[in-house]
Amino acid sequence: MFGKRYDRKWLLYNTKIKDFALKFSFEHKKALVSIDIIHDDELLRAYYYDKLLSLKSILKDEVSHDLIFEENYYLESGKEISRVYIQLDKVKIQKQTDWPAVYEFFYENMDKLERFFLDYKDFIKD
Repeated sequence: MFGKRYDRKWLLYNTKIKDFALKFSFEHKKALVSIDIIHDDELLRAYYYDKLLSLKSILKDEVSHDLIFEENYYLESGKEISRVYIQLDKVKIQKQTDWPAVYEFFYENMDKLERFFLDYKDFIKD
C-alpha cells in the first residue's frame, strides 16, 4: 500500500555502510522512522553512534526536534542496537483508518532522514 502511494525507491539498507540502515517500522501501537546501527561489534556500533551524536543538532534541525537517540536500544528479539528515531504513537497496524497518517509520517520523515544521510554520508562513513 505505502509503496503504491509513494512510488519511490528508498535508500533503506543501501547506505554503503555495513550494518547501518534507514528503516520504517510499524508495530503494535507505534510507527518509527529510524537510523539503525546493527553492527555486532560494539566498538564499531559506538563509533557510528558517536558520529551521529556529533551531528545531533543538525539532525534535529533538519529532520525533527522530536528525534530520540538511544545508544542501547533493544529490539523485540533481544538484540541490542543503537538507534536514532522519531516515533508516532497511538496508531495501530490493525486499524486501517490509521494507515494514511502513518504513511504520511513515514514519507515526510524518511525523506528528511535520507536527505540528511546523503549530505553527511562521507562524514559518517569515514
